[in-house]
Order: sequence, then C-alpha cells, then structure tokens
Amino acid sequence: MPRKTNFRPDYDEDYNDDYGDYDDYVGYDDKEHGLSTKGKTSQQDKALNKPVIWSCYICTYDNEQSFLSCEICGVLRDPSVASGKASDAKALAKPVFGATDEKNRTTKVKINDNISAALSDERQMDHSSASFAQAVQLNQTKGKNSKFNKNTLPSLTNDVDCLKIETNVIRKKEDSLDDSKPGTELLHDQEQGRQVQLNLAIVGHVDSGKSTLSGRLLHLLGRISNKEMHKYEKEAKEKGKGSFTYAWAMDESTEERERGVTMTVAVAYFNSKKYRVVLLDSPGHKDFVPNMISGAAQADAAVLVIDASVGSFEAGMEGSGFGQTREHAQLMRSFGVEQLLVAINKMDLVAYKKERFDFIKTQLGSFLRSCGFKESNVTWIPLSAMANQNLATAASDARLSSWYRGLCLLDVIDSLQPPLRDVSKPLRLPICDVTKLRTLGMVAVSGKLEAGAVQIGSKVLVMPSGEFASVRSIERDSSACSTARAGDNVAVSLHGIDPIHLIPGGVLCHPDFPVAVAARLELKILVLDIKMPIIIGSPVEFHIHHVKEAARVVKIVSVVDQKTGKVSKGAPRVLKSKQNAIVEVELDGAVCVEEFTKCKALGRAFLRSAGNTIAVGIITRIFEQNA
Repeated sequence: MPRKTNFRPDYDEDYNDDYGDYDDYVGYDDKEHGLSTKGKTSQQDKALNKPVIWSCYICTYDNEQSFLSCEICGVLRDPSVASGKASDAKALAKPVFGATDEKNRTTKVKINDNISAALSDERQMDHSSASFAQAVQLNQTKGKNSKFNKNTLPSLTNDVDCLKIETNVIRKKEDSLDDSKPGTELLHDQEQGRQVQLNLAIVGHVDSGKSTLSGRLLHLLGRISNKEMHKYEKEAKEKGKGSFTYAWAMDESTEERERGVTMTVAVAYFNSKKYRVVLLDSPGHKDFVPNMISGAAQADAAVLVIDASVGSFEAGMEGSGFGQTREHAQLMRSFGVEQLLVAINKMDLVAYKKERFDFIKTQLGSFLRSCGFKESNVTWIPLSAMANQNLATAASDARLSSWYRGLCLLDVIDSLQPPLRDVSKPLRLPICDVTKLRTLGMVAVSGKLEAGAVQIGSKVLVMPSGEFASVRSIERDSSACSTARAGDNVAVSLHGIDPIHLIPGGVLCHPDFPVAVAARLELKILVLDIKMPIIIGSPVEFHIHHVKEAARVVKIVSVVDQKTGKVSKGAPRVLKSKQNAIVEVELDGAVCVEEFTKCKALGRAFLRSAGNTIAVGIITRIFEQNA
C-alpha cells in the first residue's frame, strides 16, 4: 500500500505566473559521429577492425557503428539516411569515414591489401547550421578490383556498382534547446489507455481528518481490501483509537499510530474516470511543516481539508499562532498550485448545517483570495469522511442533500484541468530519497521528474557530484516501465556510479545541461505574517526542492511594489509583513538550483525561522561560487 517518502518544496511566486521558459541556454555541443581516417593506410585498416561506437544525441546510449539508428530510442544517427537508400548503406558491415578538406575530400583505403577505392564528398552549408554530409560513391575499378570481386568479400554481390556511405560532420553549436528534446517516442505516451497523471496533495490543519479522508476514499475505490480494513479496525480498537481506523491505512509507522498524527508524507495511488491520481497525504502538525512542504512540492492540485466543528476551524485560522490552515494555504499558492479543492470535513458534527458551511466559506474565501487564488479555481465541498457522505458518490443523508446540489469529491477531482508538463526541456529529476539495492553495484533514487524524459539505457549526469550513471530500470507508481516523463513520480535504479555521490537534494540532469550549484542567490520574496522584521544578517533556514540549508540575509536590495512590480524603495533597512522585496542570501553550503525563468521547480524557495515560514519567493539570479 502507501509508501512513505520525503519530498521537498516546489515553490511558485506569489506575484505572477507569466514567466518565460528556457530561452537563453547556449552551447549544445554534439559529439562527432564518425571515425577519423587521417594517417597511413595501414592505420586505417587497424581502425576498421576495432569496434567503433557512436553516442545517440537524444538518449546518449552508445550504439555500434553499424547501426543506422539508436538501439534504445530509435532515433536515426543521420537524418539524411531517411531520405537516402538505406539498403545500400546496410551492404557494408562497418562504414568507412573519410577525412575532410575545405572543399573536397579524397581518401584511399585498402582492405586486405586488395581493395583500392576513392572516396569523395562535398559538404554543403546553409546560412544557419552545417548540414549532414552527402553520401559518397565508391567506384569499383577493373583489374585491381577483380580479385576483390571474386574472392575477398562474398557477402557483397557482383552486381553492386556503387555503394553509398554515410559521412558525419561535426555540427555547429546552436544556441537552442532543440537538441536536448527527447525523441517523438518520449514526447507521447505509447502505452495504450494510459491516463494523465495528477499529483494531488492533501493538506490542512492538524486533526482535520486528512488521513481518514484519504484512507476512506482508497477503500471505497477498492485500493484497500475489506480484509485489510478489518485488520486496521481491530488494531485501532486494541489501542483505544477506534476512530483512527481509516487513518491507519495511511499512517503505517508505529510512532505515527501511537501519537495519532501524520509525521511524513504517505503516497498512494488510485484511478478515477479521467486521471491516474497520486495521493500525497501530508502532515498537518506544525512541527512537521517541512514534510508537508515535501508533499505540496509534488502537487498539481490540492485538497485543503477543513474541520467544520466549532473551535477547530477557528484554531486553524489563527493568525498570531500561525494556524496551519492559513500557512498551508499560503504555501500551496507559493508552490504554484492554482486549483484548490476545499473539503469541509466533519459536517456530521455540526448536523450538516448550511449556515456553518456558509460561514466557513465566507471567512476562508476572503483569505484565499488574498493569497492569490482565483475564485473560479476554488471548489467548495461539504462532506464527512467517517460517515461516507459526498466522497465517491452523492450524499445520501437528507440533511446534506437537501441544500447541496454540487458534485461529490471524486467527480470534482475529475473536473480539474490537466497539468502542463515540460517534457521537451532538459532532464531535471530532483532526488528525494536514495535506496541501496541488493544487486551489486545498483542504487535507486526516487522523486518527481520535473522536466524532460528518461528511459532505460539513458546516461544521466548526477549533480552536484558531476558523476555520470546509466539507467538500469524505472518504476512509476510502483510498477515497472521503460520510459518516464515530466510529472511522473518515479524510482530510478542506476549503475556505474558510487552510491556516495547520490544524496537527497541532488539532481539527475541531461549530460549536456547540468544544473547550477551555488551558495549565494538573489531572491524575489513575499514576506508573510511575521512578528519580527527581517534585517541584514538575519539567520534563516533556506528550503528548496529537497534541500534544507542554514543561511543568512546578506543584502536587502529593494522593496518592490506588488501591483506594478517596480522598485518603490532602494536598500531598505528592514522588511515587514506583506512586503515584496529583492534580497540576497548566502548559504552555508552550495545547493543545486536554477533560475525560476529556466526551471520553476528548481527556482522556488522559501525562508523559515523559529519554526515559522517567514517568506516565500523565487530565484532571480545565481552568483558564481567564486564571486
């Protein structure tokens, strides 16, 4: 059933979602697809007898030189082959590549001292980039080649007059990300009937019924059997906690069950009519807010669970004590979550009164609007998880059905807009957990694939260590698969790398597009409700994706007007609640980061102090290590 994991933050700006994508990456440098034939003829003969490989520019898999396309992803080594005569090229077991001159290339190659051939090729360049070299013609001459035609290579038929051989030319560097895009087979789901994945975070104040809601929904959908539920019920009653029956389906650790609170993120899966839902049951206790962030970091949408009972809702909304309803709502919006389901739970405790529902909707609605949630993206659902009202089917209790005519929770989930995925961007997989496997030399990392795609056989760059590794296997939603794309929660097993180089907070990258590693950053932040102002030198806890690092504010650059985005005050001495500002922070240790305009998931950050979140923001500038 649900596995425990520790994912970390995924922050969005509270001001504007209209940021550009990767548009200033430079320097994709393809490796040369070919074998130089410079030197003496005898050296060329030796080169022909050596196994030669070429690296796929899409998945970086090493293929034999005789393969016209990648053995893993199927991408052609030279696109010009598609329009040429592939059958002619297949006639040679090993291609021969000629040396290049400025205009023409002519090379003599001997095979078994009996073959003499002239290779010529003209390169054609257009105004934008170098094209692939045209096929060259191998002309057999009479007399000298008679022995070759009769005795040397019987696999080549006598009626072949010419053979076209590919020659590869080093491509010019392009200031574009086109070369980093996965092949067509990675951009589209090949699995028949595969549903769109939706990562759904369950958040809210402590004891609002998040785990009970999750467990009950999974049971109704058949993800938890009656036998398992009977076991949980028996164990809960023996401990004197009969009301925690469904919560124990999510809270599996002994400590969580003894304390009666969720401490880490529980991950479970179910299928709705429209989505393959990844359920992220997050802790609500104030002490475990960093773990709650790890669940929200993965979310495409969220369910904010509210306790409708008198006093409980008010406690979650308390401002001075940082009620977790308020803090969770602020964090969810800063993480980029726009679609929010407000599940007003425990309506049975207030006799399903419409007045109580309307009161909560009025009070919480105004606060959500102040956080940046659009009213059209917020859905309100009255329900009772324990009484099974309005979860997977419409409410059966007349006290609720008499005034509520809306959709049940499951139908509202299906009504959400599908999330957008950055599949065409370079690979970015922040590591949230590392597991050593029993297989010798194998280690697995897990996390959410934030951008790009990965498949079995791919080579990846592990940052911040800078080591390379190969993908041996992939698990998505606890099931084996060959390919994973942006948005998928995966466990990737790697080989060819020492496990010491794999740490939570590291990032798996495309080999040609490493993520930045820095210890000094410029942030655009929104200061939340704080008791003490932020000043230069203030110590903070810096959180970004799966990393927590001690830091301090070293410079307050300016205060920014929230409406216009322009600087309203330069170099202020202090920052107060609700102010937008540009600040510089210095970390005790370097972390893997990206500017928000290049990768949102790695460009969201937040600052905490004394157990409270004091600011959320985005990375606008990365300073070099030696700066």
